[in-house]
Amino acid sequence: MLFYFLSILALLCWSGSDLFSKMGTREQDKNSHWKVVFFVGLVMGIHFFITLIGGAIIDNTVGVDSVNKVVASLLYTDFKLMDFVSYFPVAALYILAMVLGYIGLRYIELSISSPICNSSGALAFLLCVIFGIFSVEDITLTTIIGIVMITVGIVALGFVEQHEDEQVRQARQERANRKYTKSILAFLLPISYLIIDALGTVGDELIFAKTDITDYAANSAFELTFFILAVFAFVWLKAVKKDKVFRGNKHLLFGGICETVGQIFYMAVMFSDFSAGMVIISAYCAISVLWSRIFLKEKMSWKHYADIALVIAGIVILG
Repeated sequence: MLFYFLSILALLCWSGSDLFSKMGTREQDKNSHWKVVFFVGLVMGIHFFITLIGGAIIDNTVGVDSVNKVVASLLYTDFKLMDFVSYFPVAALYILAMVLGYIGLRYIELSISSPICNSSGALAFLLCVIFGIFSVEDITLTTIIGIVMITVGIVALGFVEQHEDEQVRQARQERANRKYTKSILAFLLPISYLIIDALGTVGDELIFAKTDITDYAANSAFELTFFILAVFAFVWLKAVKKDKVFRGNKHLLFGGICETVGQIFYMAVMFSDFSAGMVIISAYCAISVLWSRIFLKEKMSWKHYADIALVIAGIVILG
């Protein structure tokens, strides 16, 4: 029951990260993605240093095997400097994908971008089969159905988005007080996220197969990489762009907190034997769509919602 609730909390936190990051992004702000990077990296960096200290204490006292999985996810890591070097290429792929997703928040509705971004698992599975990481025997009818639904949904969503009448588009965007122009680039940004994030997942599988790095250390390496990028983002914004960072960006801070806390809950579920937790968490983009409808006043056509529902159903089935 504990890990069921943790799965729900991870789902809510990651969908909350989507919502707050979108709320803190303005179409006219060309530095918005750097601000999102800063706040996400800042909170992840704080958690990295907490686990670094907690890991040393736990290792020197009771040992990680004696610690509750939830506590370990929050306070423990066995990170070593070489883990950062080993995991850096994978972390860089994940972070590049996220940055492209943050840029995309300026150009496209969250209701559209979130389901596309979170379809990367389907492509990652196919790539793992192609590269021989997974066996062909791992492909089941359920897997095929999930992948086909995701693929058809994304292609159909792109078709609907590009062929929607401009006057209809402007009319439905008025309520949200946001204006998005019809653009191939806007749709390609979440697609780029999908591809690069899938490559990161493949890299994950390879590095765990070929090295002795642990999940704790890999997560810490990811957080440290993001923190280093956050430092760069802060210097870039303050010294080069002469832009404000903290003032008026509370939504981005909340987004960074949700992203990191969601990752903590996700790890706790991942380390448990509650396999249904992964299915629950994989559906968080459905909640993101719900939040965008309630809080951002985004209103899609029925064709949009039909395609989005198909993608989300495919993600859940694949999970």
